[in-house]
Amino acid sequence: MRYGVRNPLRATGLVVLLGVVMTMLDTTIVNVALGTLARGFHTTLATMQWAVTGYLLALSMTVPVTGWAVGRFGARNVWLLSLVLFVAGSALSAAAWSAGSLVAFRAVQGLGGGLLLPVGQTLLAQAAGQERMGRAMAMISVPAMLAPVLGPPLGGVIVEGLGWRWLFLVNVPVCAAALVAAYVLLPREPGASPRRLDVVGLALLSPGLAALVHGLSEVGNGSSPLHPALWTGVALVAAFVLRALRAPGPLLDLRLFGDRSFAAAVCALVCYSAALFGFTVLVPLHTQLAEGGSALEAGLLLAPMGIGAALTMPLAGKLTDSRGPRGAGAAGVVVAVTGIAAFVLLDGGMVAMFWLGLGHGLVSTSLMAAAFRTLERTALPAATTLSTIAVRLAAPFGVAVLTVVLQASLGGAHPFAYAFWTAIALAAVSLVPIVLIG
Repeated sequence: MRYGVRNPLRATGLVVLLGVVMTMLDTTIVNVALGTLARGFHTTLATMQWAVTGYLLALSMTVPVTGWAVGRFGARNVWLLSLVLFVAGSALSAAAWSAGSLVAFRAVQGLGGGLLLPVGQTLLAQAAGQERMGRAMAMISVPAMLAPVLGPPLGGVIVEGLGWRWLFLVNVPVCAAALVAAYVLLPREPGASPRRLDVVGLALLSPGLAALVHGLSEVGNGSSPLHPALWTGVALVAAFVLRALRAPGPLLDLRLFGDRSFAAAVCALVCYSAALFGFTVLVPLHTQLAEGGSALEAGLLLAPMGIGAALTMPLAGKLTDSRGPRGAGAAGVVVAVTGIAAFVLLDGGMVAMFWLGLGHGLVSTSLMAAAFRTLERTALPAATTLSTIAVRLAAPFGVAVLTVVLQASLGGAHPFAYAFWTAIALAAVSLVPIVLIG
């Protein structure tokens, strides 16, 4: 570390926290302002929705290049560039003069934001080493959990008090502090990999992921499972996988899945993330449609889950480092499943959501640590890229599956119950790969 930093892990954690928290906030903070933006730009709500969709698609398209970029230019340089892109997109979004310009500038934000999470994970994993991987993943798990939950209420306060442009301007001072901290605290990395960029692989995977995320999101919004974007994405990603297994120097080294712990942890993360994201999207709908609650009540119901997770994530980090990730991960899944079951059987409730959060904190931290703790330092950039892609796809997949189940059971007496029990089944399946973690 530069300037005699005594605790490299804590210094790196501070740097990553400053950068990642704003990226995660921006996934949801704009949602509450869509109506205000539509009126201000004299356009429709559907058009304005692209300010959110464009950001999320740009996030997905940027992730695949992370592993190569870190290997070629170093994690520190890629981190600094990502922050510059994100803060530039934020400032430009605040200055937007039309719906089209806002969508374009939000995409610039997404290009920077898409790199920040996997590069941040790489920085933390490299600073921690195998013996402190659990505590390192706890550092990034807490803001990743809390920021999206806090985004809508924070966005509402900002829009009503300062105006919508401050939704983006608030990023500028935080990102400026993150840039200074990164420049001062992160070490310069010697050397660089001469490996060329797999342009063909990037041309297949980046649009493929964007199409998959968009298609799954559309299915989650009620479109047919035969949506063309979904199957275009499947075809492009499948073509990438076939090429990556045969061609030399692929964009992503899929041979990492030959490591049992990495493969099992990522598989468990996919199953669990699909269940959790699908469940948390349906909870507000259930509160408003089935119980007649307000939008505020629906939003506040997710807060106990965030609080519960924030309490157990540090504990999960310590348990993972001292006893291994398998026990903490399995216990977390059991607690989370009983939390969802309590929510179904008791017709909702903050206690059930808090209990779910306690389990989630154990699961997310231990499984992320399990994915990286057995890998060599040189494999970490590719590993963080692959795991980020997997979770990014699992989230809309879970929403789509539960939405399809909900639509199919709308004629029944308790349509939401079928969707929630599906979430329980998906989460429980994650126990199988957790057992295989070494």
